[in-house]
Amino acid sequence: MRRSIAGLGAIALTLTLAACGGSGTETKPSETPGQTSSEGGGKEGEGQKITVWVDETRVKPVEAAAKKFKDDTGATIEIVQKNFDDIRAEFNSQVPTGKGPDITVGAHDWLGEMVKNGVVAPIELGDKAKDFQKIAVEAFTNDGKVYAVPYAVENIGLIRNTKLASEAPATFDDMVKAGKDAGTKYPFLIQVDAKGDPYTMAPFQHSFGAMVFKQNDDGSYTNELNLGGEPGHKFANWLKENGKNGSGVLSTSITYDIAVEQFKQGNAPFIIGGPWMLEQYKDLELAIDPIPTTGDKPAAPFVGVQGFYLNAKSPNALLANRFLSDYIGSKDIQVEMFKAGGRVPALQAAADDVKSDPIVAGFAKVAEQGVPMPSIPEMGAVWNFWGVTEAQIINGEVEPTAGWDKMVSDIEAAIK
Repeated sequence: MRRSIAGLGAIALTLTLAACGGSGTETKPSETPGQTSSEGGGKEGEGQKITVWVDETRVKPVEAAAKKFKDDTGATIEIVQKNFDDIRAEFNSQVPTGKGPDITVGAHDWLGEMVKNGVVAPIELGDKAKDFQKIAVEAFTNDGKVYAVPYAVENIGLIRNTKLASEAPATFDDMVKAGKDAGTKYPFLIQVDAKGDPYTMAPFQHSFGAMVFKQNDDGSYTNELNLGGEPGHKFANWLKENGKNGSGVLSTSITYDIAVEQFKQGNAPFIIGGPWMLEQYKDLELAIDPIPTTGDKPAAPFVGVQGFYLNAKSPNALLANRFLSDYIGSKDIQVEMFKAGGRVPALQAAADDVKSDPIVAGFAKVAEQGVPMPSIPEMGAVWNFWGVTEAQIINGEVEPTAGWDKMVSDIEAAIK
C-alpha cells in the first residue's frame, strides 16, 4: 500500500481573524460562499468556535477556508495540526468521552469503523452531492447516508518512462514484452514485499473478476465476501505463473523503496504506483496510463478518497456542516488543497480546473474505471490474510488454489 505522509505533532493554531462584510446569497460548492446574518443583524456564528483536526499538508488551505468562514459568519475556527497516522485512533477514542474536534480530516476507509463506533454524523449535502465525482460520494456512503465532504481522490496507475517505452501497453503480456524490449534490468516494477501488497496488486485481481466484497447498486459494499470461486483461483494461478518458480516478474524482494529507486534510476520503463511517488521522478519524462489487464475485465484500481468528517457529538453541528459543505466543498478551497497535496480534487469543477496537467489527467482517467476501497469493518479481517497469502503463492510456498481457498475460509471465519 502507499506510504502515509507523516505530519508533525499536535499544534494548535487558533485563528482570530477580523470580520468583514460579504453577500448574503445562497451558494453552491463550486462558488465562493457569502456572508449570512441572524435576524437580529449579527452574524450567525458570532462567539462560537469550531475545532478542526488537519495534518500538515492541509493546514494552509483550511486556514484560507477558516478566514472566509470567520469573515462571513463570525465564528472562529481552531485548527489543530495532527500526525495523520494518529488521527483515526485519537478521534475514535476521544469522541465518546465528549472530547475531540468538531471536524477531522480522514480517509474513506475509516468510515465503517467510525459509523460502527457512533463517532461520526451524516453530512447534509443535498443537491450538492451531484457536484462531486460520483466515486468520491460513494466512498463516503454507508447505508445510504453520506458521512464526509470529500476533497480528494487518489489511486494508482501505470507510470511510464516515455523515453524507454513510447506506447501504453494494453495487456500485462504487452507490458512485459515492451519492458524486455527496452533492455532494462526489470521489465516493470511493482512493490510486493515479503508480506505481499494486495492494495497495489488489486487491479490485476479485479481484472479476473475477483472483487473483495459484493457491491450494492449505489456502489456501497455488502459484507458478502466475493474472493472465492473460479475468478479467485484464476488470479491465484496467475500469481504462481509470474512468481519465483514461473516468469519471475513478481518478486517479494521488491519493496516500495527498491521499486521507487530502481524506476528513478531508469532500470524499468514501467512502475505500478501513485502520485505520492512523483516527487522522486522530477527528472523523468512520464505518462500515466491505465493499468494493463490480466483477465477479461478492466484492471480497476482501488480508489481512495479523503475528506472531512463531522463529530457525532459536536455541539456546533449545524455551523460545522455549513463550513464543510459551503467552504471545504468550494471550488477555490479544493483547488488550493490540490496545490498543497497533489491529489485530484473530489469536486468535479475543481478537478476540471487542474486537469490541464497531463499527469493529473492521467491519474484521473485511471480513477474512472476504479472501485472504492471497501470501508466496511469486515475489511480489517481481509488485510490480515490477503497479502500474506499472495506472497506465499508468489514464492511457491503453497499451492495456488488450495492456498487461496484457505485464505477465503480464514477471512470468512474472522468476519462471522
